[in-house]
Amino acid sequence: MTKAFEFKNVIKKFPGFQLGPLSFDLEPGTVLGFVGPNGSGKTTTMQCLTGLLKADSGEMSVFGHRNNPNRADWKLDIGYVGDVHVFYENWSAAKNLKFISSFYPKWSNTLAADLARRFEVPLEKKAKNLSTGNRIKLSLIAALAHSPRLLLLDEPTAGLDPVVRSEVLDVLFGILEDGEHAIFYSTHILSDISRLADELAFINNGRIMQRSAKDELTENWRRISFRLEGEAPSLEHVFSHEQEGKNHRIITARGDSVMDQLKNMAAQNILETKMTIDEIAVQILKENKNVANH
Repeated sequence: MTKAFEFKNVIKKFPGFQLGPLSFDLEPGTVLGFVGPNGSGKTTTMQCLTGLLKADSGEMSVFGHRNNPNRADWKLDIGYVGDVHVFYENWSAAKNLKFISSFYPKWSNTLAADLARRFEVPLEKKAKNLSTGNRIKLSLIAALAHSPRLLLLDEPTAGLDPVVRSEVLDVLFGILEDGEHAIFYSTHILSDISRLADELAFINNGRIMQRSAKDELTENWRRISFRLEGEAPSLEHVFSHEQEGKNHRIITARGDSVMDQLKNMAAQNILETKMTIDEIAVQILKENKNVANH
């Protein structure tokens, strides 16, 4: 099956920072959540894929078409919402959409109008008079109305209230139903990713440190407390270990394995709880930061 996108040894250098080399891809019908701290390379990755930035080396493709800066046809499969929402400020929202529509043969005025109603965007208002939230929603309409097969969303729901965020996610779910579309989604609102994503890729210092299925993470990560006589035990796959006398609290990425180890040690009062995606992400990024600093 043709990949929704593919990176092969992509590198982009800036003074004091290098993205990559990145080699990864995305299957159609999949949502990949992109998680990392500010300055980790999330936006640069997306801008390289769209052609807004030119990579220094490596290759990228979208549904089998190489992202050639001298051609525009491969971009028709992309819908992109970045962190900056640029419009003609003295034009109404409706006029901006009409202008954007001229670049896309598959643009649907019906879909654009339907999304504007669902998002409650005042199309008659000039862009300069739109609130931050409405500018974001207008960008989403512009990205969705030509039915792209690949959506690149860089912090798309930041600045939106919870009700509108939920509405946006409902729209994105609908897009994925046919199994032919894919979403590459970056956000600091990890509850959104938890609801939408199939997989998570964690990026730090320009490198992808880990990529895992969301369900695998939530199934395997645990907080475990227990009571054990003697010295602190040597346990595998433990990210954090706190001890107060005979009482221990750990965080592990291999819950079942550590539980077996504790039972073999005759640990007492064992209590395990699952962790949220937010909590897991913090641990993974903290661990990778510690590794990078050593």
